[in-house]
Amino acid sequence: MPSYQAPLTDLRFLLHDVFDADTLAELPGYAEATPDLIDQILEEAGKFVETVLAPLNQPGDQHGCTLANGTVTTPPGFADAWRAYVEAGWHGLAAEPAYGGQGLPHVLQFVLEEMVSSANLSFGTYPGLTIGATNAILQHGTEALKQRYLPKLVEGRWSGTMCLTEPQCGTDLGLTRARVEPVPDGDPGADGDDLLDADGPRYRLTGTKIFITAGDHDLTENIVHLVLARLPDAPAGIRGISLFLVPKRLPHADGSAGAPNGVTTGSIEHKMGIAGSSTCVLNFDGSIAWLVGTPHKGMRAMFTMMNAARLAVGVQGLGIAEIATQNAVAYARERLQGRRLKGGPATPDKPADPLLVHPDVRRMLMTMKAWTEGARALIIWIGVALDREAKHPDPAVRREAGEFVALMTPVAKAFITDQGVEVANLAIQVWGGHGYIRENGIEQFARDARITQIYEGANGIQALDLVGRKLGQDTGRLLRRFFHPAAAELAAAAADPALADLAKPLAKMFGRLQQVTLLIATRGLADPNEAAAVAHDYLRLFGLVALGVAWLKMAAAAGRRTPPDGFAAAKRALAQFYMDKLLPQGYGHAAAIAAGAKGVMAFDDEMF
Repeated sequence: MPSYQAPLTDLRFLLHDVFDADTLAELPGYAEATPDLIDQILEEAGKFVETVLAPLNQPGDQHGCTLANGTVTTPPGFADAWRAYVEAGWHGLAAEPAYGGQGLPHVLQFVLEEMVSSANLSFGTYPGLTIGATNAILQHGTEALKQRYLPKLVEGRWSGTMCLTEPQCGTDLGLTRARVEPVPDGDPGADGDDLLDADGPRYRLTGTKIFITAGDHDLTENIVHLVLARLPDAPAGIRGISLFLVPKRLPHADGSAGAPNGVTTGSIEHKMGIAGSSTCVLNFDGSIAWLVGTPHKGMRAMFTMMNAARLAVGVQGLGIAEIATQNAVAYARERLQGRRLKGGPATPDKPADPLLVHPDVRRMLMTMKAWTEGARALIIWIGVALDREAKHPDPAVRREAGEFVALMTPVAKAFITDQGVEVANLAIQVWGGHGYIRENGIEQFARDARITQIYEGANGIQALDLVGRKLGQDTGRLLRRFFHPAAAELAAAAADPALADLAKPLAKMFGRLQQVTLLIATRGLADPNEAAAVAHDYLRLFGLVALGVAWLKMAAAAGRRTPPDGFAAAKRALAQFYMDKLLPQGYGHAAAIAAGAKGVMAFDDEMF
């Protein structure tokens, strides 16, 4: 069975030394988030996921979820783990205190989600979707809906989902067919409970949704679905979509879950990975529903949930990369294979040397570590900005932080999940045939990671969002939230003899990023295909530069450690590896961008 140990040393370094998360305690509402408390949370979260969640990961993959007599059952041990997770307070870590949460910084939620994703990605989908539903209701729900549902969701007695996809529509949600009808006056509802009227106007929702993560399960007594559907007077297309809250069971006045609400599970998907996560086909048959937000503006409310989910998926990609790296390094240390090429045997008392001595194995392991540790730095960077957006007393600081988060969301989601898949595949390569067979649990990382490139907006959609919306928004104002601090970071590093050799190649690549940004903006104005056809390469180049800046920040912080230690030396060496071996991939992406759309669009449809 694969092993996992929470990367506490690296997390402390990023939070305390690189991104100044200690200063979050100075923000209103975060006074309790002291360095000591942060370290305590890291320690306890690590213990929990290592001892409770990680042992369930491989068995959960082998057993999967089951559907019998209309009821979904999660793998053995998941329900007990959920209760332990909730009772330990992890579920409400960053939730609003007004509804029972602890109100701690979002960046600590990211840290927790990384650990959970490493230990058991399937389990992590259940609290993750609930957090997203909670945030959407918090920002767009009526006061009555907030009071009715948020305490139960934060407590973990109830869970949440988002229901977007239908058989005929995935990304193009304008094709949504699910519909609602207002409930006439005098209709008592499904169970005649007067509290239904107290929560606002009611509707009956009918339709089918597919690919619904955590759509049904045995972890909580009720499930709160947020469902996209059309009102009777809805205009066509995306402008006619509204968002509705539909509980699996209608709540009683005392807060208990009451009668079924016409939500049934048609089937569970048999997936490539995350087998312990119940992905369901849900049928809504006249289910009682309440409007969330404004009629026909459902996408605005849903994107509150979607954007948070996209960052969470980036964290999932990071989590898989971390556990894959740990197990590849451990195997390379132990597996004996051949002799090193120079200097004689590394272990003359053994019949062969460890895999670790071979240059190509070292290349793979260093690639895995560089992607993983760089991705973690980017996630922490975004998480701290998210907290400043939420709590900083200066509106200008909040706005700038929010714009940085908005810009980096598609990059974090797409680039980190791409690298998570690459790292998982490299782990199999390091393990060789033993990585490909199911018994050792290494191939599960690749199967589990693969979905992260697809859901919450496939990675191609993230690239289109970056070039189509974020790049030109308000004449490039969002871009300045990264370009300006990156330029300042590079200038400072270039003047520092200890960092100049790292800053030089990164400055060149940053210059290429700036050049192609202008090129895309200019060409895209004349022909949108010119931007769309190179969007993938642009996001990849952007991600390479963003991780480069993150590595520069880490190298600078490592250089300030006194006295210097092995951890600092390793960070500096890995930063050099990133600049020398991984960052140059950006030149290929820049060349592809310069080539424009012709190579893609000149291929006639009939040629496929």
